[in-house]
Amino acid sequence: MIGFIAACLTTFGFVPQVIKVIKTKDTESISLGMYLMAVTGMILWAIHGFHHNDMAIVLANAISATLAGIVLIYKLIYQ
Repeated sequence: MIGFIAACLTTFGFVPQVIKVIKTKDTESISLGMYLMAVTGMILWAIHGFHHNDMAIVLANAISATLAGIVLIYKLIYQ
């Protein structure tokens, strides 16, 4: 149960940032390097989970990478 709660919080923790970036299109204070590394890491974790047949890791990281990827795309567009 603790793992499920932790996965939900870390996965959906990006939602407020995504909403703010989409609404304001302000990405000046967002670190490009941090989001590049985070999205890359999440994708690699999803691949790792896939190779180990661990759908919880795959799902959590795929959702996280998608949400963080939205912020990253906005950062690249509006920098």
